[in-house]
Amino acid sequence: MYIAQELRKKSIAEYLLYMWQVEDLIRAYGCSLTRIRHEYIDRFQYTDEQKEEEIDWFGNLVRMMNEEGCREKGHLQINKIIVQDMTDLHNQLLQSPKFPFYNAEYYKVLPFIVELRNKGDKEVNEIETCLDALYGVMLLRLQKKTISPDTEHAIKEITTFIGMLSDYYQKDKTEGLKFDDDEQ
Repeated sequence: MYIAQELRKKSIAEYLLYMWQVEDLIRAYGCSLTRIRHEYIDRFQYTDEQKEEEIDWFGNLVRMMNEEGCREKGHLQINKIIVQDMTDLHNQLLQSPKFPFYNAEYYKVLPFIVELRNKGDKEVNEIETCLDALYGVMLLRLQKKTISPDTEHAIKEITTFIGMLSDYYQKDKTEGLKFDDDEQ
């Protein structure tokens, strides 16, 4: 919970990848709050109050995963909404002439997106495709598996692109972005 709160303020993409990791962590513990408490939360140097807050947070996530049918796979609705918000912002940025650097970065990364979509789920939108790639490589790194130079290059470009989108997302939430010329 504490990590999620900090990441959400800093980078929506990092927050989302962290939340996907939390979903997988909950699955790894069989969606059991008792196991999460004893085998995970108790390993941290939290105060009793902090532990209770963590237990409540994980408890809510476990409940949502059960209610939303995400025990085995998939993402929570709260996370799907963020992906959709990022996708909506992505589309607005592409349609506006005020964000040429974003457009340039998108077209730089587009061949990688096309390649990933051809290999994977074609129904997944471009932003989720990029996030899936970042998450997949993160998991490979955690498993200490080799990542090819081509994949490293693609991930570097995708990271830059998603980082740019994430920065615009934060700016839009805090200051608001102006998408066309007649807005002052």
